[in-house]
Amino acid sequence: MAGGVTGSDPISLLFGGMEKLGPGDDVDTLAVLAMLPSRPFHTIVDAGCGTGRQTIALAKRLGVPIDAIDAHEPFLADLQRRASAAGVGHLVRAHHMDMRSIPRAFRGIDLLWSEGAAYNIGFADALRTWAPAMVAGGFAAVSELSWLVEPAGAPAAAREFFASAYPDMQTLTSNVSAVERSGFELLATHILPRRAWVEGFYDVLEPRATSLLAHPDAAVREFAADTIREIDVFRGNEDSYGYVFYALRRP
Repeated sequence: MAGGVTGSDPISLLFGGMEKLGPGDDVDTLAVLAMLPSRPFHTIVDAGCGTGRQTIALAKRLGVPIDAIDAHEPFLADLQRRASAAGVGHLVRAHHMDMRSIPRAFRGIDLLWSEGAAYNIGFADALRTWAPAMVAGGFAAVSELSWLVEPAGAPAAAREFFASAYPDMQTLTSNVSAVERSGFELLATHILPRRAWVEGFYDVLEPRATSLLAHPDAAVREFAADTIREIDVFRGNEDSYGYVFYALRRP
């Protein structure tokens, strides 16, 4: 296992040492950043940063400090190592904390970034929680797993999987409505392409999960099996759902 991960923590065993902890890549991160008006940013927060692939990409492009938030401390240690290796260690400040605590820890945020993490507290709840910490005229870019069709019209395999994996997943249209109710204006959306799911993520994750199916810990075996099922569902059904970036402005 990459990174020399040992023990029986399913998350560390499956994801330890991976650069990508979810769908996405630098091309899409920077494409969404380019959708926002060009301006200096002074207080940037990356909520649910994981190991910080996007944090590093943003630091390189913007050249200003970024406060990276995550509740899983090993991911933050990995982020700091990667940021230093990329030459932007001085621009990344790691914080071990819950995303709900952002308004208590930060004020005057003019760019809030969050890739594939808002679902941990609910997409709409995350936006409502973070809005008070942002300056008027500040921007946010939040990606969220979303139905791209009405759920009733999605393939049965996708419906059945997400009924347990993410029962609260909403359609893109519903999430746009949630954006507007949460005190933001929608500027644009961007759907991650298939390559952002496969390259560096599923193509790394699948053999890892397969190797863990015989692990002595039942929790690890179950986590691995669920991951393989997720990848199987994606094949042939990805047109019905996807990660959608919502580029937002705080009025």
